[in-house]
Amino acid sequence: MSDARSPRKESVVAAAAVPVEPFDWASMELPDAWPDKATLRHPGTVLAVIRHILGKREKVRLPEGTPGADRIPRYVLQEFHGLPNGNYSNRFTHGYIKGFERSMLGELDRARAAMAARLRDCGAVLDLGCGGGKTGAAAQAQGVPEVWGVDPSPYLLKHAAVAWPDMRFLQGTLEDIPLPDERVDGVMVNFVFHEIPPPYLRRGLAEIARVLRPGGVLVLAEPSPQQAYRSAGSLIREYGWRGLYFRMLVRMVHEPFIDAWHRFDVPAQARAHGFVTEEVVEGMPIKRWILRRER
Repeated sequence: MSDARSPRKESVVAAAAVPVEPFDWASMELPDAWPDKATLRHPGTVLAVIRHILGKREKVRLPEGTPGADRIPRYVLQEFHGLPNGNYSNRFTHGYIKGFERSMLGELDRARAAMAARLRDCGAVLDLGCGGGKTGAAAQAQGVPEVWGVDPSPYLLKHAAVAWPDMRFLQGTLEDIPLPDERVDGVMVNFVFHEIPPPYLRRGLAEIARVLRPGGVLVLAEPSPQQAYRSAGSLIREYGWRGLYFRMLVRMVHEPFIDAWHRFDVPAQARAHGFVTEEVVEGMPIKRWILRRER
């Protein structure tokens, strides 16, 4: 950021004026969802898990006692990527965090590093849709002193809080961020927008503009349209076997809103909410945007 010193000072003032207290997610006991009961003693549940992995998809069933269940929107309750009960189980969310990282062949870590480098001079950063917390941790590694993670899933928040105890985690969504106005200097969104319907994306951009200070930076990383729409031959010629691999991967996973996302005009929609687009990186399998909130 061009004014490298002022964001830190302004963040301290905001923090003192409006304190926000995160939960102790690491210590929270969460109820088992139906896939957590898949053991040899429950062969029917084991078979149900296998059927879901192979393509049987249902709406997520939140177990009784799920924290914040009344505030979790329906569009989130999807079995994204064929994950039984989506991001709402003790066992499968933890395994999925690791498995998804491996399936991306290190591309997510490279994207995180590039995003964090753009925010290294910030005093406070929000990792929105934080999942397992690795994107926010990349900002910490760049020296950002205060990093918040927000996600609707208490199961993901617990895994993230255990892995990254120095971060602060809150339950919330893109369109309902539990932070006060102008609270952070930077916002990171990594592989989240493509899992949200466009009306919520527009509301989410308005929320990001609300919590981001004037002049603050929003960095996005999302699936590129290249592997979704280009031919196998053209991807192989340009990217080798990795081009074919990511083309196959995008056809294997369940992404209910991905086509709508690829039609979403990020620069135009962001401009309508007070952002200017500073850079677009046309990568494969990840495309990145750097946007700045106007002063």
